[in-house]
Amino acid sequence: MMKINCNKTLAVSLHRVFNADLNEHGTVFGGRILELVDGEASVAAMRVTRSTVVTAAMDHVQFLKPFQLQDSMCMEAYVTGVGHRSLEVFVKVIGEHLMTGERFVGFSCFMTYVIQDPKKVIQYDQLIPQTAEQKAMVAGYATRRQHRKENRQKQAAIINSISKDKPWEN
Repeated sequence: MMKINCNKTLAVSLHRVFNADLNEHGTVFGGRILELVDGEASVAAMRVTRSTVVTAAMDHVQFLKPFQLQDSMCMEAYVTGVGHRSLEVFVKVIGEHLMTGERFVGFSCFMTYVIQDPKKVIQYDQLIPQTAEQKAMVAGYATRRQHRKENRQKQAAIINSISKDKPWEN
């Protein structure tokens, strides 16, 4: 049984909010946050797989508090569950009002990554959480994984109903 400490998967980065990040409301555009989060989480995933991974799912997405000009965003990502070829990464974004030092939780989500090479598998089969937060996130992995499986089955019917026609040609 191969084990890995959650802290060994931890990826942390800071991003200062600039005008180019803002939407018409003066807050960071949600798509920009998702882009940054996906990049951060992929680092944590590759620290476990040591292989190219692809984003398979993003769920439990919560935009909790907006980020604005004069804020920084501290992104933290670590692996919270491992399967055969897939793994789950928890990501949180902590904001800091740079003029006051006030910190806040602005965003969180779980992301699922899959090893791109179908011949490769994850070598670890157990995560060792260190902090109270990590213990809580790792403890919920099996339930979240089961919900994803159920959702994929439900989504199959929706996907089969999606038209591939070109409506502009009708």
